[in-house]
Amino acid sequence: MVRSRSVVQTIVVFLVVASAWAQEGTEEQATKEGASPSADESIPVKEDSFNPKDHTDWGSYYDPQNIFCGKYDCYSILGFDYEEFGSNRPSTKEITKRYRSLSRAWHPDKSKHKDAKERFVKIARAYEVLTDNQQRTEYDFMRYNQEAYFQKYGASVLWHYAPQSDASIIVIVLLMAINWFTWVAQKTRWQNVADRLVKAAVEDWSPSMGGSEESKLLREEALEILKEREAASDTREAITNTDKKSGKGKVKKAKVTGKEKKKQEQEALRPIVTELVNKIDDFGAGFHKPTWADLFFVKLAKFPYHFATGVVWQTKYAIRRLQKKELNDEERSVLTERAVGNVTWDLASEEEREAMIKRELWIMDNLVEWKDEQEFKKLSKAEQKYYNKMKKRGVSKDHME
Repeated sequence: MVRSRSVVQTIVVFLVVASAWAQEGTEEQATKEGASPSADESIPVKEDSFNPKDHTDWGSYYDPQNIFCGKYDCYSILGFDYEEFGSNRPSTKEITKRYRSLSRAWHPDKSKHKDAKERFVKIARAYEVLTDNQQRTEYDFMRYNQEAYFQKYGASVLWHYAPQSDASIIVIVLLMAINWFTWVAQKTRWQNVADRLVKAAVEDWSPSMGGSEESKLLREEALEILKEREAASDTREAITNTDKKSGKGKVKKAKVTGKEKKKQEQEALRPIVTELVNKIDDFGAGFHKPTWADLFFVKLAKFPYHFATGVVWQTKYAIRRLQKKELNDEERSVLTERAVGNVTWDLASEEEREAMIKRELWIMDNLVEWKDEQEFKKLSKAEQKYYNKMKKRGVSKDHME
C-alpha cells in the first residue's frame, strides 16, 4: 500500500512538472505569434531576486493529516511570505515562475543533496495547491481556523494510538513490583516490633506500659554486657592514670543527678539492646525478617493448598458436630487459637496454650473473663489495688473506666 502511494505521488509530481513546462512553452509560442496574454498573466511581474538554492525556510502550518503541504507552509515552500504580501497575493504566473526555478534547482537528477527528492515532491505539492483556486481558497481560510480544519478532516488529527506494549513485559514488571512491596511490608512489620521491643527494654517498661517478659530478659542481658564494658573501661583508665603520675592530686568528677544518670544509662543501653534485637530473626506470630517465602508469587503458589486444607478441616468439623461427637485435641487447639487470635497464640508458651485450652475460650463467657484477666495483669500494683477495691463495692468495669 505504501509503495503504491509512493508511485502515484511520483506520477502526480512529474505530471505537474510536465504541465508547468508545457505551459511555459505555450506562453513563449504565444509571445512569438503576438497573441494577447490572459487576464491573470497580463499583470506585470516584478523583478525576482529569489535564489532557489539558498531557500531553506519553509515556515509552518497546522496540517496533521497532510491534506496540503503537511507541517510546512505551501507559500513559504515557494518562497512567499503570507504575512507580507497582504492583499497583493502572488499571481499564478508568479507562483509558476517561482516553482520552475525551485524544481530545476532541486530536481533529483540535477541536485546531489540527500533531501533533493523529498524537497522536489514538496515543491510540486505546494505548486499544485496554490494553482488550484478551490484548494488555495480552502488553504487560506484554514490558516488561522483550526476548528474548521478539525470539523472537516475529523478527530484523528488530535490523537493517535500509541504503539502496543508487550503484555509479557508489563506482567513481569507488575509481579516484580508486587514482590518488592510484600518484601518491604514484611520488613516493616518486623522493624515495628523490634523498635517497640528496644524501647521497652531500654526504658524498662512495666506490663501496664506494654512491657513483656522478653523485654525484661533483653534488658537484663544488656545490663550485664554494659557492666562488663564499664569494668574493662575502668581498668584501662586506672592503668592510664597510674602511668600519668602528677602532683596535682585526684580530679573530682562532676555530680550527676538521678535523672541524668538514668538518661545516661538508657543512652548506653540503647545500642546494646538494638544489637541484641537485630539478632532475633523471628518474634513469632508472623513478625519475622523477610525471606523468599514472603514473596508474593510464593504465597500465591501456596494459596490453593492452604485454601483446600482449610475447606477440608472445616468440612470434617461440621460433620463431627452433626454426629454430636466431642471435640478432639486438634479442634480444641484450633478453636482456642481463633478465639484469642493467632498473634497471642503464637507468642504463648506451651504451658500458656494448655491453660487456655483447658478454659475452653471458644465459649464467649469464658473468653470475656479471660480477656478481663489479661487486662488486669497489665495494670500497675496501685491500679490493681484500686480495681479490686471498686470490684468489692460492686462497681462495674465500665463505671471504673
